[in-house]
Amino acid sequence: MTAMAPARTEPDLSYLLDHTSHVLRTRMSAALAEIGLTPRMHCVLVHALEEERTQAQLAEIGDMDKTTMVVTVDALEKAGLAERRPSRSDRRARIIAVTEEGARIAGRSQEIVDAVHQQALSSLPGPERGSLLRALTLLTEGHLATPVESPRPARRARQREK
Repeated sequence: MTAMAPARTEPDLSYLLDHTSHVLRTRMSAALAEIGLTPRMHCVLVHALEEERTQAQLAEIGDMDKTTMVVTVDALEKAGLAERRPSRSDRRARIIAVTEEGARIAGRSQEIVDAVHQQALSSLPGPERGSLLRALTLLTEGHLATPVESPRPARRARQREK
């Protein structure tokens, strides 16, 4: 005799968010790869252009661990898109400075990111696009703004590297 699964009373929100997030990440990765970037590289370039930021600050913004951040900045330096420099305001701190070529590539990568987002949203009827974005914004600024502490932290989905 097999056990019957409990009847679902609500749509599986976790699945819906996880699946759409995963597919969006794969599409974003593929689109940015066409110009030699990863989503992490794009994130670092764009946020380093906004203001003078340290590697640690950029890692926090991009939700990257220290090792991942070092590898990402190393790749940006090797490509000539960014460099580590002493901070103008704190000589002990090192910032990530975007090169002229890096700024040009960041502009192109932002166009790509915007296009991927637009393609995703274009599958919804017009009024529902705005509704979805407003609802997700309310969730991320409200009830789902901060992860909760747990003795067994939730693992993030693993991104396949090629």
